[in-house]
Amino acid sequence: MPVRVRDAEVCGAFYPVRADAARAVIAYSGLDVAEVLPGKAVCVLLFIDYRDGDLDAYHEFGMAFLIRPPGTTGSKGPADLRQAGLFVHWLPVDQAFTLEAGRTLWGFPKELADIDLRLNSPYKRCVLRKDGRLVLDMLIKPGVPVPGGAVVAPFAAYTHREGVTRRVPWSVRVRGARLRAGGALIRLGNHPIAKELSELGLPRRATFTTTVSHAQLTFGEALET
Repeated sequence: MPVRVRDAEVCGAFYPVRADAARAVIAYSGLDVAEVLPGKAVCVLLFIDYRDGDLDAYHEFGMAFLIRPPGTTGSKGPADLRQAGLFVHWLPVDQAFTLEAGRTLWGFPKELADIDLRLNSPYKRCVLRKDGRLVLDMLIKPGVPVPGGAVVAPFAAYTHREGVTRRVPWSVRVRGARLRAGGALIRLGNHPIAKELSELGLPRRATFTTTVSHAQLTFGEALET
């Protein structure tokens, strides 16, 4: 520790979803979603090309939710965003080494899947299949450049595995970031995760999308909460 990623390309979309549906999806964790508006939670979909890092090169897809960190008190609402965490619900990868490391070191819910990333075109595309079934086909159109490079203080990451909730400290330095309102298209398949996404109300318009051409990430030791 820490585990370092020296270069990665990241594409993500943030979706407004029904808070009650999101709570049902993550009920097993004992955590609660953050309500950014009354009755509305946020589902985050990411796909990442890890080009160079301590866990070798691999592709990853993430499904996560903004949550109220364990022990949070007070009324729900927009103020949740100031202290929100990011709960990682599903995290398929395409290499066995990172799968075992992610599960063992941080409790990440990693599974092996077929992740086809097509990043050398105007649209960034991820075609995700699990057990021979299509989960989703996702397109993101990069937006306007965000000036300069910066160290970003991201939402604290949380995992839940085998009855244990963990907080994973991490940081990221970004270059080549772009941002836009909307900007994503999704076609869902017939996998159970696609059904979960459908029950959350997807496909629908994303609140915003982001792409980062070069990211450096650092992951610290997981802490049980």
